[in-house]
Amino acid sequence: MSARGTFIVIEGLDRSGKSTQAGIIHKKLAERFGDQRVKLIKFPDRTTPIGKMIDSYLRSQSDLDDQAIHLLFSANRWEVASSILSDLQNGITIVCDRYVYSGVAFSASKGLSFDWCVAPDVGLPSPDVVLFLDISPEAAKLRGGYGEERYEKEEMQRRVRENFKQLGKEQKTTKEESWVEIDAGKGLASVTEDVWTAVEKVMGQQAEDVQKLWMHRLKQS
Repeated sequence: MSARGTFIVIEGLDRSGKSTQAGIIHKKLAERFGDQRVKLIKFPDRTTPIGKMIDSYLRSQSDLDDQAIHLLFSANRWEVASSILSDLQNGITIVCDRYVYSGVAFSASKGLSFDWCVAPDVGLPSPDVVLFLDISPEAAKLRGGYGEERYEKEEMQRRVRENFKQLGKEQKTTKEESWVEIDAGKGLASVTEDVWTAVEKVMGQQAEDVQKLWMHRLKQS
């Protein structure tokens, strides 16, 4: 059993239920280990100076070049990378609502090079498990609040889903159980049960040292 915290990332299309599941899992883990041993974070972090620029962009209140906004999303993650690493090493489990995979999936769907989109995030703390909440864009569109932000368009979401699938295949080549696909089109209770099963399977089973994300890509370049 590892003494360090577990890094759990929840990913998916817009309106797939990520924030709901992240909140539920955080609460369950806090009940088990105590509030001080579990932390819930979310990307983008819209409270930082960089995050406020991203928030303005996502609400269509400002425009930025596709490359520029992608780098801002990455910088937003690097802003807290050291605190994520420190928390994990100090035994704090982190539940993260969106991470690098969203950044790549969304930017690549706009026509940017997949490899270029990945590059800025190489070396960030690597999750112990990614729970991908898979739902069709058609089903997501029927959920409340859809269309309020820039990327919530059905065709865009379809391309994003394909990119998530590609990322999942790559993730599994390094560690099969590090990417878990969950049917997010089912009822809330069923999805929560599937998510919790995946979380329980990985808790405490990670390596003692926090790995760095996508370092194998440096060897390929």
